[in-house]
Amino acid sequence: MPEKAHTPDEAPGPEKAPARDAAGLAPLLHAQAVVAGYGQGVVLHGASLAIGAGERVGLLGRNGAGKTTLLRTLMGLVAIRDGDVEFDGASLRGRPTFAIAQRGIAYVPQGRELFPAFTVEQNLRLGGLAFGASDLSPAWAAFPWLRERRHERAGSLSGGQQQQLAIGRAIVSRPRLMLLDEPLEGVQPSVVSEIAASLDALCSASGMALLLVEQNVDVMLSLCTRVAFIERGAVVHGCDAAAVRATPSLLERYLGV
Repeated sequence: MPEKAHTPDEAPGPEKAPARDAAGLAPLLHAQAVVAGYGQGVVLHGASLAIGAGERVGLLGRNGAGKTTLLRTLMGLVAIRDGDVEFDGASLRGRPTFAIAQRGIAYVPQGRELFPAFTVEQNLRLGGLAFGASDLSPAWAAFPWLRERRHERAGSLSGGQQQQLAIGRAIVSRPRLMLLDEPLEGVQPSVVSEIAASLDALCSASGMALLLVEQNVDVMLSLCTRVAFIERGAVVHGCDAAAVRATPSLLERYLGV
């Protein structure tokens, strides 16, 4: 049963990460009371989140709430100080990033982090390097123009095209879960719709799960079935995307300044 949307006068408590999904299966990814940060500072204060196989979850919160840090922690780029993250029943705590990727998680960071002097094809092949994967067909299928321009330098592409290349590089490994951090930042509207349509088709066809951080709330709600709100380093509320559309005060509560 969908979670009841809260009115402005109600104070929702922290989202409880379910031990089982609606079908009685354990979640694919289960972050449990994760504490993490940089240097001596703490950014995540007991963050908990569960994502089922094939589920699409949007992560919303104000700037500095911990969205990027949570994604980086799930990917092993920020060390877990307390709590745990399980993926497909196995703990990821202390595992190096490449080992987490090999288990089936792909990460497209904010800023894309492509190799601008490399060609489109060379950037794509890096996505499968750790897996011995040489089949680039997932990228060609998601963004057909990549094949046509495979010999061009990545640095010569527009910002929107570079974002598509970064997503293409991630899906070459055929991940079970993709972490996307602000994929539509600085992308022109016509390309935004192309990226959103490609992600929707990819998730539908492959059953890939998605954890999306994105400021374009309309696109997020069109792609995701559930939304989790993060505040001061903790996931404080979660509900169906439909509940967010029906209750605009949720956005004001967690995104307003």
